[in-house]
Amino acid sequence: MQVCVIGAGIIGSSVALDLARDGHEVTLLDRDSVAAGASQGNAGAFAFADVIPLATPGIMKKAPKWLLDPLGPLSVPPAYALKITPWLIRYWRASWRDRYAAALKAQSEMMRLSQDALDTLVADFNLSELMRPEGQMQLYEGEAAFQASQTGWDERRKAGVKFEFLTGTEAIAEIQSGIDPRFTHAGFTPEWKNVTDPAVWTRRIAEEAQRLGARFIRREVTRIEPTDQGAIVHSSDGEERFDKVVLAAGAYGNPLLKSLGLKLPLETERGYNTTLPAGAFDLKTHLTFSDHGFVVTKIGEGVRVGGAVELGGMTLAPRMARAEALLTKAKRFLPTLDTDGGKQWMGFRPSMPDSLPVIGAHPETSSVVFAFGHGHLGLTQSAGTARLVSDLIGGRTPPLDLTPFRPTRFAGYRA
Repeated sequence: MQVCVIGAGIIGSSVALDLARDGHEVTLLDRDSVAAGASQGNAGAFAFADVIPLATPGIMKKAPKWLLDPLGPLSVPPAYALKITPWLIRYWRASWRDRYAAALKAQSEMMRLSQDALDTLVADFNLSELMRPEGQMQLYEGEAAFQASQTGWDERRKAGVKFEFLTGTEAIAEIQSGIDPRFTHAGFTPEWKNVTDPAVWTRRIAEEAQRLGARFIRREVTRIEPTDQGAIVHSSDGEERFDKVVLAAGAYGNPLLKSLGLKLPLETERGYNTTLPAGAFDLKTHLTFSDHGFVVTKIGEGVRVGGAVELGGMTLAPRMARAEALLTKAKRFLPTLDTDGGKQWMGFRPSMPDSLPVIGAHPETSSVVFAFGHGHLGLTQSAGTARLVSDLIGGRTPPLDLTPFRPTRFAGYRA
């Protein structure tokens, strides 16, 4: 079967590899190079422990405080406030307990599948050299902050996540020294894994797909046209017919959805980070400062400080003061961190209001399959998503119920 995968980020590259391994003739298209977007600038973590959706019960009580701080963990530029309002209303609805419980269950199942699929991928393609099994530590300032996190840890326990609690600066320092003593409690997930570099990982996945016969073409797709016998992909170079098309273009997918007659609440979380050179800090494990919305992680031989959420779309100018603010906080929390020589970055995370990706066929044709909207979890859920898409295209029953991920779950999905 001839299959076109649109988008050469970690999701599209992983789908291309799985389809090529399944014996399909795969064409991978992207407006830019492999891993040119969020797939190169993320924290490099397989965050299987992050089963909790971003829209949690009570989240909207915290949001106004965050939104008043333009450099806080969640912000909306005033110029984008009106446009993002419908998405925020859906986000608020997703935080109600009934929707939250359903999303938590779906996310937990997706994490289990993705972890199993990743283990198979690493073994089949000898990728262990690109892995860092160094765990992850979530840090809390004082007893009150630690106790406030317990509901989330209870949910992780139910989902089968292994962790241990650390109390006191000495216990924390046994795993990671150099942390400011204001952080008195931590939760450590020892089975957490990172890649050495997310850009290197994604390019390797794409290279493995090409070794199995997939072809990568740099081409901007302008329209997808379903037909009775497949779909036509229109691009800057003309048009080409395929049996199946997989839309995995991440944050860039909205124009193509419109061409398919759909209007889904796909928004853009603008993520910011600074990558510091080798020697900036002796980092032993992935550090998460949950209450401040950022992480510190090892990338190559350097250190990356990044995170936070800015709901600002794709056309407003970057606000690099957010990256600077995160770096300033990191310096306070890690006093020996050398912040000189860093390289700043801003990228677009494709985000759905219920924190779940869109995985499934177009409601009116099986010739177009969707795989986008993973938010912060694109790398984490890439192998699992690839397995699901491969099963859909191969006519097999997927290993988990795709109902929570269906594109029609949002009211008014038709353009």
